[in-house]
Amino acid sequence: MIGTKLRRGEAFYFSWRDDSFVGAGRSTVWVHPGISLAFKYFGSKSPVVNRDWIEILLLSANSAHGLQILAEPPPRA
Repeated sequence: MIGTKLRRGEAFYFSWRDDSFVGAGRSTVWVHPGISLAFKYFGSKSPVVNRDWIEILLLSANSAHGLQILAEPPPRA
């Protein structure tokens, strides 16, 4: 999802709730196609993608509030 928005040349906000060990509250970063990002993956297997979660995250990223970390819905049976 982040890769898709950056490939399209779209900038967006990315927000999350901070854990209590860093003072609680909320953090937000501005993600722009001109900013370098690095992704780190552990293990050799590709993860299974929950399509419903991706759709929810895309709606969030395209909203006025920007991308927010949202709970993953259960996978469809």
